[in-house]
Amino acid sequence: MNKSQLVDELAKRYDGNRKAAAHALDSVLDTITRQVAKGEKVAITGFGSFEKAVRNARWVRNPQTGDRVKTKKKAVPKFSPGADLKNVVSGAKKLPALKKAAAPAKKAAAPAKAVAAKAAAPAKAAAKKTTSAPAKKTSAKKTSTAKKAPAKKTSTAKKAPAKK
Repeated sequence: MNKSQLVDELAKRYDGNRKAAAHALDSVLDTITRQVAKGEKVAITGFGSFEKAVRNARWVRNPQTGDRVKTKKKAVPKFSPGADLKNVVSGAKKLPALKKAAAPAKKAAAPAKAVAAKAAAPAKAAAKKTTSAPAKKTSAKKTSTAKKAPAKKTSTAKKAPAKK
């Protein structure tokens, strides 16, 4: 699964809002990357932890020539999977059925919407106008994405016979 496929899966949980799913994923990845680069440890309970590990300078062998070469000291990212992730991957634990993230929020926000609707009727009209414009943009993006997908399939089809 690549990043765009992951965004598509997340969009299912965001009621089909691919833009919100992409923003959420980018925000999480950016935050983790920045904190690990600073040297902080990012631990997500049940999933795993990300941290910065330092590799000391050492002697390695070049596989092509067989010569010994000294490498420099460098920092690399390190991921340690959590217990829940290990159990799910091994099959010892089953994941619960998928639920949409927005469904519980709608039930809790229903009484608040009624009060807010009376106080901010003009704001709703402005919100409707702004939401219609992004809807047109997303439909254009879907069209452009659909055009790109067949091109990838064609290029992979050409590569397969060449390997034989």
